[in-house]
Amino acid sequence: MAWSILHIIDYLLWIFMAGSVLYVVFFAIASLLRDKTATKKPSVFTQHRFFVIIPAYHEDSVIKQSVEAFLQQDYPQSLYQLAVVSDHMSAETNEWLAGQQLCLLQPSFSKSSKAKALQFAMSHAETAGKEEPFQYVVILDADNHVSSSFLTQLNEVCCHGYQAIQCHRTAKNSDNDIAVLDGISEEINNSIFRRAHNIIGLSSALIGSGMCFSYEWFKQNVSHLNSAVEDRELEAQLMKQNIFIRYEKDIFVKDEKVNDKDNFQRQRLRWMTGQIQTLFLMLPYLPKAIAQWNVNYIDKTIQQMLIPRSILLISLLFFALLMTFIASSWSIKWWLLFVTFNISLIIAIPPQMRTRAILGHVRSLPMLVWRMLVNLLHIDKNNKEFIHTIHHQDPAKQDAPSDNE
Repeated sequence: MAWSILHIIDYLLWIFMAGSVLYVVFFAIASLLRDKTATKKPSVFTQHRFFVIIPAYHEDSVIKQSVEAFLQQDYPQSLYQLAVVSDHMSAETNEWLAGQQLCLLQPSFSKSSKAKALQFAMSHAETAGKEEPFQYVVILDADNHVSSSFLTQLNEVCCHGYQAIQCHRTAKNSDNDIAVLDGISEEINNSIFRRAHNIIGLSSALIGSGMCFSYEWFKQNVSHLNSAVEDRELEAQLMKQNIFIRYEKDIFVKDEKVNDKDNFQRQRLRWMTGQIQTLFLMLPYLPKAIAQWNVNYIDKTIQQMLIPRSILLISLLFFALLMTFIASSWSIKWWLLFVTFNISLIIAIPPQMRTRAILGHVRSLPMLVWRMLVNLLHIDKNNKEFIHTIHHQDPAKQDAPSDNE
């Protein structure tokens, strides 16, 4: 009797984890297909007006370099406005920003958040210095670097009429094992949740920065943001309205990767909490989405149910080893699932990064997975405070509000 119960539990656990594995397998294979949706030269060319927002909370250590990089655009200066939302940054940094060709906004939030910063920027967009109305909003993080052709490339995509575009965010640094693994993880996400989705006709996932939206749409919807995972809230709103998200793999946004274990744990806690919050946010609308066969909304809801890859990887290995000792015949399905999952991850990693992924840097993976497991004890689906990712030499003060909410 006991063995029968154990066998049932074993199969139920396997089926539960197999769902997440099969999702990764399907889209990893899809990422290998030829991208027939690649954006071509527009038949009608128009130069659009862009409102570019950089929310910056305690970002004194990185904001200057990012602003300097962005202001090198080869796009007509009269057609874009850069706005930096300076939240709890030093007087020296604000003085420097005030001397640049940008709109400096200085809110005084009792509790800060990226959503509040975006809402504040949009409330001041009409007075940002441009006489003609904006047509698109671009959101960058304070540590993002873009090329001088960034807006020129983005404008060509906008000429095709897309209302939501996600650019290719990629690693800016590779300081150590953690930064390299973080960069590889992002590229896996790009392959599975963005490129592969577009290839088979589904919407790309958003990623928090390197995002571009129709100005009117964003203005109408940004006021609804009310959590620490504003990109997932925006995603849900787009899916409800059947607005397609286009992924542009050739428009790069360089992003600073975390390079220490504490920052990694802090960042992943934010992501894991956000995943749970988004799941509860999206579930009430799911029956209607199913009735309307809103495939993109259904897909995005499923994404929130997936087991985080690092936890899935170690869990599969653990149960494969455990079942090898308990009942070796039961372990075969676990080992097959473990191997299949690893092959899928390798497929999803860009070819030029695969050697770095397999050799040299995996020694840090067990420690990072342990940090992820510890995070499971701290997830609070009701917590709306944004957990700040501290950058190099970031002077975040201990007596400042803990979030950035």
